[in-house]
Amino acid sequence: MDKVKFELEIPIHASPNMLYQYISSPSSLQEWFADKVNSRGKVFSFVWEGTEELANLITKKAGERMRWKWLESEDDESYFEIRIQVDPLTKDVSLIVTDFAEDEDEVDEAKQLWENQIEELRHTIGA
Repeated sequence: MDKVKFELEIPIHASPNMLYQYISSPSSLQEWFADKVNSRGKVFSFVWEGTEELANLITKKAGERMRWKWLESEDDESYFEIRIQVDPLTKDVSLIVTDFAEDEDEVDEAKQLWENQIEELRHTIGA
């Protein structure tokens, strides 16, 4: 069964450069995204409540985005991406999160999880 792609746009009051640090470095990701984050080359290890998940970094565009693919979902098209978007007119900054849920029933739960994580990021950076 195909996974369901979804996207969230979350406004965040922070400079794009500072945000990029928080989405790109393992030590900064560890402050808001997972309990523990390590990387060896392109393989990132994310730990939540003692459970480790491994993901390959597949796209990194400095100052703009990071995209990972879970190793356990090698045989599908899914990935997760955190992208920084700056409105050209208002200069408002948003994080665009793209992810996949197992099925339609899990989309709302997955979105809620991301919203909670981004709220943690806001708290961490004082935004």
